[in-house]
Formats: sequence, C-alpha cells, structure tokens
Amino acid sequence: MTKRKITLIVAAFILASTVLFSFSVRNDKLFAIAKNLDIFASLVRELNTLYVDEVAAEEIIETGINAMLEELDPYTQYIPESQAEDFRVMTTGEYGGVGALIGNRGDQTIVIMPYTGFPAQKAGIRIADEFLMVNDENVKGAPTADISAKLKGPENTKVKVTLLRNGDTLNFELSRKKITINNVPFYGMLEDGVGYIKLADFTTNASKEVKEALLDLKAQGAEKLILDLRDNPGGILDEAVGISNLFIPKGKVVVNTKGKLSELNRTYKALNSPVDKKMPLVVLTNSRSASASEIIAGVLQDYDRAVLVGQRTFGKGLVQTSRPLPYNSQVKITTAKYYTPSGRCIQAIDYANRNEDGSVGKIPDSLKVAFKTEAGRIVYDGGGIDPDIKVEQPNYAPITYSLVARNLTFDFATQYFYKHDKIENPRSFKLSDQEYDEFVKWLEDKEYDYITRVEKTIDDLEQYAQSEKYYSDIEDQLNELKKKVSHNKEQDLIKFKSEIKQALEEEIVSRYYFQEGIIESSLDEDMDISEALKILKDQATYQQLLKPKKNK
Repeated sequence: MTKRKITLIVAAFILASTVLFSFSVRNDKLFAIAKNLDIFASLVRELNTLYVDEVAAEEIIETGINAMLEELDPYTQYIPESQAEDFRVMTTGEYGGVGALIGNRGDQTIVIMPYTGFPAQKAGIRIADEFLMVNDENVKGAPTADISAKLKGPENTKVKVTLLRNGDTLNFELSRKKITINNVPFYGMLEDGVGYIKLADFTTNASKEVKEALLDLKAQGAEKLILDLRDNPGGILDEAVGISNLFIPKGKVVVNTKGKLSELNRTYKALNSPVDKKMPLVVLTNSRSASASEIIAGVLQDYDRAVLVGQRTFGKGLVQTSRPLPYNSQVKITTAKYYTPSGRCIQAIDYANRNEDGSVGKIPDSLKVAFKTEAGRIVYDGGGIDPDIKVEQPNYAPITYSLVARNLTFDFATQYFYKHDKIENPRSFKLSDQEYDEFVKWLEDKEYDYITRVEKTIDDLEQYAQSEKYYSDIEDQLNELKKKVSHNKEQDLIKFKSEIKQALEEEIVSRYYFQEGIIESSLDEDMDISEALKILKDQATYQQLLKPKKNK
C-alpha cells in the first residue's frame, strides 16, 4: 500500500469520525432537549390532574418559561398573545387610541401627559384629570393597564370618558386616532448658529424625523449641532444606521453584528449620501443611553465625527431578533452582539459567565481592550461608550427629591395652572420670588419629611457602634453631632431654592406646553448642554478633542 493511499485512508477515517462525532453530539443534545420537554409536559399534566387545589396551568407554564429565560439575559423575552399588541406599540411607536400617557396617583388613575395634536389634547383633557368612567363603566380604582386598554381601539372608533377636575365632573367623547409617538419630541435653535435635536426613541421613522429636523435647523441657519441621546433606551437597529448615515459618508461601515449562526453575521453600511459630514457636532450621552443610542455614539466617535459629552453609556451591545411561536405568541431572542467600526463591543455585563450565586457582574477593566478611532484616538470596549468630555451631574438635595416624589411640585403646578391663563414661552418663564414664597406657605400643612445623607450616615454609625459594643463610648459625641446636622425644612427651602424653583418651573411649563415645553424649559440650566455650547464656540478645542493625544 502506497504512502499516498495510507494518507487518504487516514484522512477519510478522521473525516468520518468527525462527522459521526458531530452527529452523535448533535443527537445527544436533541435527545436531552426532547427528554426534558417530555418531563416538563408530564409534570404539568400530573399537577393539573392531582394537585389538591385548582392549578392555573397557563400561568405556571408561563412562569416556568420566564424563569428559564431569566437564566440568559434580560432582553430575551417570551411575549404571549395577550402582550403582542404592547410589543408592537413598543417597536413601532404606533397604536390606536386617544393620545395620552396615564398613570397612578395613589388609588387614582390620572392623565400624566396628553400628546400634542392628538384627540385628548385637542378635546381639552389636561394633566391631573382623574378617570372616573370609560364608556359608562366605572373605572375609579381600576388598574391603570385596564383603563389604558379601554382607551385603545381601532382608528375612528368612539370612546367616552368621564373625568374629575378640581371637583368638577367632565364628559368627553373622543374619536380614536392612529397615535404615532414622536422619536424627536423637540428640536430648535439654542443660540445663533447652534441647533439642538432631542432624540428620545428609535421606533419606526426615527431617522426620517431626525433628518427632517436637521434640514429644518440648517434652513434656520444652524451651522453647528447638538444631538441629545440621553435617556434614550434604543430600539430598531436600521434606524440607528440611518441616523448615523446623516453624518458620515456613503459606504462607511456603521456596525457589524456577529452571532452563533453565520446568517446573523452582517455588516451595515451607510447607503445614502449624508446630509452634512462636516458640521461641528456634539452628542450628549448618559448612563441611560443604550443599544441603538450607543451605536450612534460609537460610530460618530470611531470616525472622529463628533465630540461626545456627558456620562458613560449603559453598555448594551446585544442584538435581539423576534421569532413567531404557536398561538400568536413570540419570543425575542438575543441572537448577536454588535461591534462599532473600530471593532468595539461595548457590552458591559457578562451574562455568559455568572457567579456561583447566579448573579452577573460587569466586565472588569483589566479585560477591556483598546481600539483606535479613524484618526488614531484610543477607545475601549466592554463597558459602554465613554464620552470625550465627562460632565459630573449635580446631586439634588433630599428636600427636592421629597417634594417631587410626594407629588407636591405636581399638585402646586396644577393649582398654578388654574389660576393663570397663560405664561411666557418655556425658555423665558421663571417663577417669581413672590410665587415661590406662596409655594413655601402652601407647604405648611403638607407632609414632606426626609432624611439627609449625613443623617443616614450618622444613623448607620450608631447602629454599627451598638452592634460592636462601642456605643456607650461615643454616645455623647453622636448626640451632639445629630443636633448639629439635624435638618430644618424651612432652612432647606431657602438653601435649595434654586433647584426647587427649577423643578417647579418645569412642572408648571408642562401644563401649558406639554412634553415639548418640559424639554425646552430645561435647556438653559442643563450642564451637559452648557458644556457642549462651550466646546462648539471654541473650534480650536473642538478640533483638538478629535485628534490623538500626543505622548509626553
């Protein structure tokens, strides 16, 4: 037998063994899955037949499905038929209804925000109106989700609502319309030559809305732009690609996705000519900028197309795909990871390697890898997108949190609205000192106590001292310290007047100018925007930030 024949026989044997082994491994895995599914089905049947009390089979099966998916990541989700419409609304931003955000206030369900231009707002429904009846059915005390479902329905159908406002009962008959939630709730000129776009979501038409806003701002004379991605949770990947394409040349890679299956490995490129590839651009991010927001931030940073200002992004580098299941249910599965043009995957949490207790941790800094932008700047993977300029956010005083959390700013704003027919535009409106004093007086019989951080620290120290038998040694000092730091609500209302006034002003503006007004009223006091404007005014600094740092 020749050496060549021996080689061929050995190669054939290895190939056959590999195929058989692969087939065996695959069969073993499929058998294990089939076996456990059979066990699960048999277990449910036995419970349904023999368990001492009545078993809600569908509920326990759904609980089992959700528990299984929790072992993977929070983005892989089972969507039963009952939630299919909510899922469609979340991804498309469209539904049939009256166009109002509603929510709980104790045992009341109230209007939180009517959307501008839709049936509720056009009919005169206002923030803080309480729901009493929907289509002659008493809904007082009903869950918000139930009332929301009753308000939704096919376009051009009627719905009757009875609301309580300032002690008066009001009846409305509304015609439901197709509600499309704006991805761009506000855009406008901040200063001469500087435009601003707030991008709140990535549902259908997000890229179209941003493009239209950008073109309008340029027509108004915008030569520089701030794109605000803060608090944007992400959404449709194609919309992120389209928005990135507005600022980078045609043919440039926007994002790569890589999964277990080769067909999930895709490269997304800019398919169109950009609207503007030279306009100085600042992108605002924070810790709640996620997914598609991070794609845009990462793309524009990798191509040195924008300066990023704010805080590190959330760190969600996972791609989900929806798959149909029987009986009109669906599953949203994490199928790939995405990578920015420099090669970064910015996923911050390592779901694949859990701790012994099942918890997950962030990818440690020691495992992060350095990449380079197109100009050679160093950027890192594995923990969100780091801004080029980090802005520390203010810590609001406990009294401010308390006033907002207890809805006291909300209630005062409602009362203010019914006493004043109109106010100045959102950016000009300011609460006078006299009006603030009226708010302080209004608070006199309201409960809004709180614990400051220093008081909490002293309480913790006291507990530790007691548990470790040191309390008697430092009791006098602790009591003296408590006296010194004990908060005085009246003094805090003066000390933190500026930030409390700002919270009140934004709440009051919302009554007259809705969601758009809230955004506009906050612009002048926004630290991130102030930093962005500072950078855009100083083009030498702007250009320097987009260049690699020189080694010293």
